[in-house]
Amino acid sequence: MNTLSRYLSSEILKGTLLIFAVLLGLFAFFDVINQLDDMGKGNYKLHYVFLFVGLSLPAHVYELFPVAVLIGSLFTLSTLSSNSEYTIIRASGVSTFGVVRYLLPAGLLMALLTFAFGEYIAPPAERAANQLRLQATNSVVAQEFRSGLWVKDDRHFINVRQVLPDNTLRDLRVYTFDDRYNLKSILNAGEGKHQSDGRWRLTGITETQFFGSQQVSVVKRSERAWESVLTPSVLSILLVVPEHMPVEDLWNYIRHLEENKQKSSRYEIALWSKLLYPLVSVCMMLLALPFSQTQRRSSNVGLKLFLGIMLGLVFHFINSLFKHLGLLYDWNPLLSAGFPSLIVVLLGTGMLWYQERR
Repeated sequence: MNTLSRYLSSEILKGTLLIFAVLLGLFAFFDVINQLDDMGKGNYKLHYVFLFVGLSLPAHVYELFPVAVLIGSLFTLSTLSSNSEYTIIRASGVSTFGVVRYLLPAGLLMALLTFAFGEYIAPPAERAANQLRLQATNSVVAQEFRSGLWVKDDRHFINVRQVLPDNTLRDLRVYTFDDRYNLKSILNAGEGKHQSDGRWRLTGITETQFFGSQQVSVVKRSERAWESVLTPSVLSILLVVPEHMPVEDLWNYIRHLEENKQKSSRYEIALWSKLLYPLVSVCMMLLALPFSQTQRRSSNVGLKLFLGIMLGLVFHFINSLFKHLGLLYDWNPLLSAGFPSLIVVLLGTGMLWYQERR
């Protein structure tokens, strides 16, 4: 990395960190306001609110990376242009695409940081934040339907009315079917706790078995061991939205859904989004360069910042729109996740090529 590349990279990093500080401050303020309605429920006091907001910040960092890079790059490059520094760089013989080459180290660093936050920092922090809030407010983890959570495990259909933050299952039912999908048995358990050996310990059990059309057997037990695909790692998916899940967890859950012949489109789109999202930061830096160039010393940096904010909002709107359209019309997951980024790359490249030819 030469001196010019180090200088441009350091300036863009400073600008991006400044934008991050402002945006995270705003998001933290709004998060505190949103949590005030729940303050007082159970043990959810003010210090828990601040702890929840603090643990939620890494997820915001991950979401805001492309927007912060875009605005920070626009701010930095517009400032360099208004101070004639960009003009000096071009006058020294560096082409527009040469400037892009000098900016790539900063872009790749941003992509690496985006991946690190999305893969290793944001998911456990968001999971801890949600567990903290649920435990403090004495709430359940999730109820996907009025009848509770449903999970398919081969020929077993599992219904859990309540999942507590410590992964305790309440009011559990397991419906078992034969090869022709005739009901063989129904297992009811009052509570289930996961053990260190990988199995569940069920208590308060009533097991009903069906033999033909006339014979029914009912057996009651105080407790028993139970093995299932339903594990704490599967339950942890309820605490983190698919877009914030680690790649490995997404891949494993997609395989689980496919093995049980269940629709996995949402998680496939989330997987491709997770893989492509770090590159969006590089695309945003590429898009910032042509928008920031000006031949006048009195360039309006404030206007460029407003433009950056609007571009970031438009990108997030289109990105979310394509994900929902992909789910609605069953589009290819890679197309649904990658098309907005492709638009940004083509737009930025086209504008750079046009300015280079002028």
